Amino acid sequence: MKDETGEIFTLDDVAAYLKVGKRTVYRLAAAKKIPAFKVGGTWRFSRADIDAWIKQQSMEGLDTGREDDGVAKGQSNDGGRK
Repeated sequence: MKDETGEIFTLDDVAAYLKVGKRTVYRLAAAKKIPAFKVGGTWRFSRADIDAWIKQQSMEGLDTGREDDGVAKGQSNDGGRK
């Protein structure tokens, strides 16, 4: 059986793996919102890091109901003041 923990994905691979557009993956990588690194100016992704990131996103998604309510209230109550 092939060891996939050290597998390296390209941007296209990650887009297909996550079933999102390439532009979405590029933006996430550029904003450092998804684990990525550059090799010769092109983005690369560790499969193990992507799998861990997916699990982290799933866990955060369970807690967002409470957090999002607080953020929405904070935004609506400030009246646009700085």
